[in-house]
Amino acid sequence: MHNMTLAQLAAALQDGSFTSEELTRHLLERARSLDCRLNSVVTLAEETALAQAREADARRAAGETGPLLGIPLMHKDIFCTDGVRTSCGSKMLDNFIAPYDATVVEKLAAAGMPMLAKTNMDEFAMGSSNETSFYGAVKNPWHTDTVPGGSSGGSAAAVAARITPVATGTDTGGSIRQPASLCGVTGLKPTYGRVSRWGMIAFASSLDQAGPITRTAEDAALLLGAMAGFDPRDSTSLDEPVPDYSATLDDDIRGLKIGLPKEYFGEGLDSEVGARVQAAIEELTRLGAEVSEISLPNTHLAVPAYYVVAPAECSSNLSRFDGVRFGYRCDDPQDLEDLYKRSRGEGFGDEVKRRIMVGTYALSAGYYDAYYLKAQQIRRLIRDDFVRAFEQVDVIMGPTSPEVAFRLGEKTADPVSMYLSDIYTIAVNLAGLPGMSVPCGFAHELPVGLHIIGNYFDEARLLNVAHRYQQVTDWHERIPAGFE
Repeated sequence: MHNMTLAQLAAALQDGSFTSEELTRHLLERARSLDCRLNSVVTLAEETALAQAREADARRAAGETGPLLGIPLMHKDIFCTDGVRTSCGSKMLDNFIAPYDATVVEKLAAAGMPMLAKTNMDEFAMGSSNETSFYGAVKNPWHTDTVPGGSSGGSAAAVAARITPVATGTDTGGSIRQPASLCGVTGLKPTYGRVSRWGMIAFASSLDQAGPITRTAEDAALLLGAMAGFDPRDSTSLDEPVPDYSATLDDDIRGLKIGLPKEYFGEGLDSEVGARVQAAIEELTRLGAEVSEISLPNTHLAVPAYYVVAPAECSSNLSRFDGVRFGYRCDDPQDLEDLYKRSRGEGFGDEVKRRIMVGTYALSAGYYDAYYLKAQQIRRLIRDDFVRAFEQVDVIMGPTSPEVAFRLGEKTADPVSMYLSDIYTIAVNLAGLPGMSVPCGFAHELPVGLHIIGNYFDEARLLNVAHRYQQVTDWHERIPAGFE
């Protein structure tokens, strides 16, 4: 059961091969027996999952059908879940039980998907390796002494290890695509505003976007179709029709124009990773795609601009965690100032504190124009680079990450080196574009991801290209040893 795709699981549930409750129990048992090797799960929601599975079985017995009905999933622990702890990987929210469901959780529950668990993550989604979590680092199932990527590393590791068929993630600067690449799974960041952010605890409000982490593009199409759509509760949600992403998966890609940015294939890219990406692009040319070199000249400014904009927004969003209304509170505060200082000092980890300090500085009087305003101007230049590129090509491709998964602890003492692991993904968030990573081979015995970037609201094309590629390759079918 655990090796089936969503489409296969839906068919098996429909013909009565097994029930949703049986499938859910099987996956819960895998989580209990295997996750001790990965630490991908923060909270196992056994009672909730089984109750929702029985409800899905009852709905199916009553004649209801649906591509996701009765298929379990896991949610990144950044989505509020009614009655189940939502920690954001932080001591600050270790005791927080949300009184409502995030829109994404609500939509997928309505589609009939039982929630197995909440997955581990970098604290408040701040990290590229899933090592900043209060609950400890997540491990990559391909080699458990390496990182799974972050901040959605728990979701990516759980999908790769076949502990869950699919999972949700969030992407602020690459946090769906980079762990998908490092764990050998498929991850999609939709256009900003395509999926509601309501009930998703904010890191950087102008960058955060929820999306699916799956094994195949076909599965991603099904999950995104249920997640996407306008939400009046979210002021950043866009009122755009949601297409049937599955309907165009098999479309011919002959004549597809692929742009290869020269900036993505230069210094800093591991040569073996580059070779695997080039081989994937050659596979697509055999399917009829056309390749040309393009330039995104402001790419080198993406990382510095991001690490002004994102910390500035994080410092604003995290100001609400003050020990007063909810979350962690220090013991025996002497006065209000002591309450604020010690609650925040004890509740946040080092990386979160670092970004709050950087962001507060960038927004302070006398520095706003020099840093935050300048970063926003650079952001517009980066967006304009993409707009011009999409006048020439249909999609842009390159590596998702400049290297394969690195060893646990290798970069924790060097934040700048850690930040550069997102060098190819960050610009997509700054521009608000959709992007996805699909497995395209192995380098140094670890997975490599092909990064596909599309124009605004062109998720269907990304999924089509990824699906056609996966029809002629089997990288997405590979399973880490010991998790078969």
